[in-house]
Amino acid sequence: MRRGKRLAIDVGEARVGVAMCDPDAILATPVTTLTRNGSDIRKALRIAREQEVMEVIVGLPLNMDGTEGISARHARHWADLFAKRIDPVRVRMVDERLSSVTAHTQLSQSGLNSRRHRSVVDQAAAIVILETALEIERRTGEAPGELVPVPSHDER
Repeated sequence: MRRGKRLAIDVGEARVGVAMCDPDAILATPVTTLTRNGSDIRKALRIAREQEVMEVIVGLPLNMDGTEGISARHARHWADLFAKRIDPVRVRMVDERLSSVTAHTQLSQSGLNSRRHRSVVDQAAAIVILETALEIERRTGEAPGELVPVPSHDER
């Protein structure tokens, strides 16, 4: 298992959930929920830089059959923009099917009123994405998901 903090991002239509793990990749914790208003990438960059993360994991919301729909395209676009600005820190995309469903279920089981879910569900989904990525790395010994390519300086 590689050592270092990782930031996880759940890109939604209206909000971006952010979670992070400790340097030993043992505990994933919620960080914040950002509003998708044009400043979300800048704010996520500031968090990543302040926390000196070694990698950023962005959830890829695939359809249940594994195909990519509009939500996946939006997440890829967000990840592309983010990767260009945070380089040389690597950004990886990890399948996040059912992360929001899992997050809602966990919040309900914890006793949180369903009306209060909206304020924290994006952070909880980011935790699920991060835990999935960490488990993949523990099982395989490889970095999880797919690396978001960053154009060379000549191509920018």
